[in-house]
This record gives sequence, C-alpha cells and structure tokens, in this order.
Amino acid sequence: MTTSAMRPDDHLSDDDWDRADDAQHLLFGAPFALDVAAKRLGRGGGVYAWWAAPSVLPELTGEPNDVDPGLRLLYLGRAGNLRGRILRNHLRRSGSSTLRRTLAGLLVSEKYRTTWTDRVVLVPEDETRLTAWMHANLRLTWAEEPEPDNVEAALVRRLHPPLNVSGVDPEHVRPAVVAAKNAYNASAAPAA
Repeated sequence: MTTSAMRPDDHLSDDDWDRADDAQHLLFGAPFALDVAAKRLGRGGGVYAWWAAPSVLPELTGEPNDVDPGLRLLYLGRAGNLRGRILRNHLRRSGSSTLRRTLAGLLVSEKYRTTWTDRVVLVPEDETRLTAWMHANLRLTWAEEPEPDNVEAALVRRLHPPLNVSGVDPEHVRPAVVAAKNAYNASAAPAA
C-alpha cells in the first residue's frame, strides 16, 4: 500500500489510493493483443493501459510491464464503458481520442492527413491506417472500476505514462508529446 507521504493529491482518499493499487496490479498483468481484448472487454467502467515495445516509440520510455517486461506503458485512461471507449473511440475515431491524435502527431514519418470537421480529425483512409498500426504495435490491459476518475488520477500521478499530459506532474510531461499534440491540432483549420 502507498503511504500518505507518497500520495501527492490531497483530494484523493485512502480508498482511492487502495483502489488504484488494485487497478495497477491488474493493469500490469499480461497485455492482450487488440483483437483478443475486443472480445473480452466489458461494458462497465474502468481504467485501461496501452503498452508497446520500446522500439515502437523509442524516445518515450514508460514503466515495464510486470508479466512482459519487453512492453512499456504508454498511456493510461478511464472510461464509463470500457468496451465503447476502446472500440468506438480509441480504435476508430481521432476526433474523440486523445491517444489517436497524439499517436498521429508522433508518427510524423507516416504522413497522416487531417481535415477539419468541428475539430481536427484524420481523413477516413488514415483513420483506418492508424487503427491497423495500433493493432500491429500496441497491447492493452484494463481493470474494471465503477468510479474510475480518482483511480486514473492516482495512477497517472504515480506512473507518469509518457503519452499522458493531463494530470501528470509538470516535470514528467514530455515536450515531444506536447509538440506532437500541437502539430496535430495545427494540421487542419476551420474553413474561412
């Protein structure tokens, strides 16, 4: 259990930190390939973690997975409906996924194309291409949690996932990630 001296958020209760400990244990379990995860994800709330080999985004090192140390933590998120969040947002639409937008910005050499709707989104062919890249390169773990907000906050503060910016202590925010997010957001503009 984490001691109160190690708990940086005053608004998080001891129960939040205990639930974060339980969730972390599950998140650091064996990561699933995305096609397998798609069949197992429930519709309840929870937290989730994205993993990749260090060679995938070598400039972004994260915590190693306990079961498969060849994978590193990239991103943590929360969802009211895990299945919906992962399948409908993270694996389909850049407009509703910070993870997808950040990945597209980081993968500059892949030359992902964007357009403006009510926000910057990938063009349909590149949404498909990014989803294929994610299936080839990323793995997923999750922990069901009916009230995931504070659990995610505790885990982000504790683990500093390299693709997370919100909720991460400023000294752990990665400039390359912020630059990628800004480049993505500037890549398309509303019609004049």
